[in-house]
Amino acid sequence: MEEKQEKLLLIDGFNLLSRCYFATAYGKELHQLQRNSKGLFINGLRAKIQKLLQLVRIHTPTHLAIAWDVKRNETLRKEKFQDYKGTRNELPEPLIQQYETAVSFFNNLGIPQFTIPKYEADDIIGTFVQKWREEKGGECMIYSNDRDLLQLLCGKTSQLIAAKKGEIKYTLTHFQADYGIEPSQWVDVKALLGDKSDNIPGVAGVGEKAALPLIQQYGNVEGIYNKVDELDEKYKRYFKKLQLGREMAFLSKDLCKIYTDVPDILDLNFDDIQIKVDRSKLLDELSELEIHVRVG
Repeated sequence: MEEKQEKLLLIDGFNLLSRCYFATAYGKELHQLQRNSKGLFINGLRAKIQKLLQLVRIHTPTHLAIAWDVKRNETLRKEKFQDYKGTRNELPEPLIQQYETAVSFFNNLGIPQFTIPKYEADDIIGTFVQKWREEKGGECMIYSNDRDLLQLLCGKTSQLIAAKKGEIKYTLTHFQADYGIEPSQWVDVKALLGDKSDNIPGVAGVGEKAALPLIQQYGNVEGIYNKVDELDEKYKRYFKKLQLGREMAFLSKDLCKIYTDVPDILDLNFDDIQIKVDRSKLLDELSELEIHVRVG
């Protein structure tokens, strides 16, 4: 009998839960959101569990980990830049409750999940990707719509991005065809563009029309600033903007770069995240929450 190929599935926990929550809460008042008989909101959680079970059915991973964010004011990036994620709104209470219910649900089932002080879910995922690449070499899939994670792509690491019909399995080949650079250079593009959702400044006045071509031509942020006095004529209109934005460019690159050396993950044994879910226990936990989804 042929041995099953080892395959790792990494879930960006809050990215999935929040998308499930807002998709099922759209246009509804608080009292219209689905709750169970105990009064717990379950609208987003039900959709998240359904999606997770579907992903396991379709992609048959041997290993699984869910990565959660810490509070946004408790991260290393916040220490480096006080305005990091400073424009985000407070989360709705039903979403916070469902996060807490989800953590308890996965704990009860022994499904590996990780929240690590000062690090974000992206960093946990990034370290898993790097460690898996070095120690296992099998396929690795990241489930998230966060395009910051594209910097982690390689020949055996892809990203599952939700689309209107199912997911797109976005690979290294897709990335190279779309952007004409390597995934490691994605952080340099983001350093110039910034990121409104995370309140990362980037270089003021350098938009999408210039950011990608600059990196394609000069390789990275360092390459641009090494040649800033002799830039190609077609970028002359950005000369002053790049000069004024130098400090912000390097700060933004630092903020956008995903850590791949989170100590708690580096010390982990991959045997600890093998999928070993007991079906009857899963059914019991779903019944306890009054969540009805297809299992198996």
